[in-house]
Amino acid sequence: MENTSKDKLITDMKVVLADVEDLLKSAAAATGDTALALREKASTKLKVATEKLTGLQEAALLRGKEAAKVTDEYVHANPWKAVGVAAAAGFLIGLLVNRK
Repeated sequence: MENTSKDKLITDMKVVLADVEDLLKSAAAATGDTALALREKASTKLKVATEKLTGLQEAALLRGKEAAKVTDEYVHANPWKAVGVAAAAGFLIGLLVNRK
């Protein structure tokens, strides 16, 4: 599910950037009110894209904080399991690093 939303975001951002690029090219060739309208439209599209990215950043930050909270609660509730898992992970990493 997360990869799907990430792929959709990338696709959406590419579309927005392509639209803005086209609008700016048109604005460069246009004059007067037409150029002003095209620049404003490009600015609006960029603002919308920035707002979407800001919202996604805030959501990711909240998910990260929640994950840290859950992890902290688990470690406090199960300290010996956490120590055991950390020791096992360290041992396995040590084995992998020392293999040549």
